[in-house]
Amino acid sequence: MATPPEPDTTENSLFDRAPCGLMRCAQDGRFLLVNRTFCQWLGYDAEALIGERRFQDLLTVGGRIFHQTHWSPLLEMQGSISEVKLELRHRDGSTTFPMVVNAVLRMANGVKVQDIAAYVARDRDKYERELVSSRMKLQELVTESKRLHEEARDRALFAEQMIGIVSHDLRNPISTIQMATTLLQRAALDAPQRSIVERVFRATQRANRLLVDLLDFTQARLGGGVSTTLQTIDLHSTIREAVEEFALKHRGRLQHVTAGEGACTADPNRLVQLVGNLVGNALTYGTDETPITVTSRVSPESFSIRVHNFGPPIPSDALGSLFEPMTRGTTATSAQRSVGLGLFIVRQIAQAHGGTASVTSSAEHGTAFEINVPRTT
Repeated sequence: MATPPEPDTTENSLFDRAPCGLMRCAQDGRFLLVNRTFCQWLGYDAEALIGERRFQDLLTVGGRIFHQTHWSPLLEMQGSISEVKLELRHRDGSTTFPMVVNAVLRMANGVKVQDIAAYVARDRDKYERELVSSRMKLQELVTESKRLHEEARDRALFAEQMIGIVSHDLRNPISTIQMATTLLQRAALDAPQRSIVERVFRATQRANRLLVDLLDFTQARLGGGVSTTLQTIDLHSTIREAVEEFALKHRGRLQHVTAGEGACTADPNRLVQLVGNLVGNALTYGTDETPITVTSRVSPESFSIRVHNFGPPIPSDALGSLFEPMTRGTTATSAQRSVGLGLFIVRQIAQAHGGTASVTSSAEHGTAFEINVPRTT
């Protein structure tokens, strides 16, 4: 087996064969020494560079500008430059080499020289270009996302404004129909005619309640919450009147329970509306054979209204979104379904009073919606 040759460890050999470009330049950039590695990268012979060309002559146009405005002043002030990325042109001019360059300014034989080391950085250059490209694509995606978000917001705002406008304009014709049916009910009608008039009257009542919900929804979304007119009220009396109004249509199903005494500060009309929405919800989704219990409670710190019914429990994953608009906890027939704003408005009324709305539901204990309001509000 042949013995491998001893490695050449002479100073010149190490300089020439170093895995990086090594050079020494005069202060004006003219080559004084250059190793073989650098020459091979750029397609030059050492004789074509030493004494003939300057380091900055091999740079691209942008690199030459950087060399003049930054490289030379920094090297003079600091004495060294580290990890500067430059592009050097091949001798044939067809390709460029991205390189990371370090330089040190020192004295040699009484004159200042620049000792320079250069490393080909193709992988780093590729990575940086990909990074810039990815950043630009991300910025484009962010810009497009913002544009789509603004368009969606504008469409939603327009839709909500249209809901408010149409709902407001429909109140007058519906009120006219309701007034006309009220007058017809007083007239001498036979049984079939009276039945038709009563059906029309009930339909206008439902339509009117729907318009009220839509107007409140628009006000809550565009106006920052539903309006209230606060005054001192007897909570139990206010809720009892609301329950009695529903009890006329659903005898035996509604019960009113009271607890505690004392005056409260609230908007009575809004509380009646709130009870109406919760009782209507209980009538829709509760079982016909079980009662609906409305509890009004007054304590020294707060007052509350609770509506309880038995029926299919609301799925646990739906409880958190029940008070959002257009949301329902369980299924109902098309005849029973509303537009899905009742519970949203319940929460808005509770918040307008400085309170909160909550719900619990299980097969064993039934479903209970409750609002709690501080009495100091």
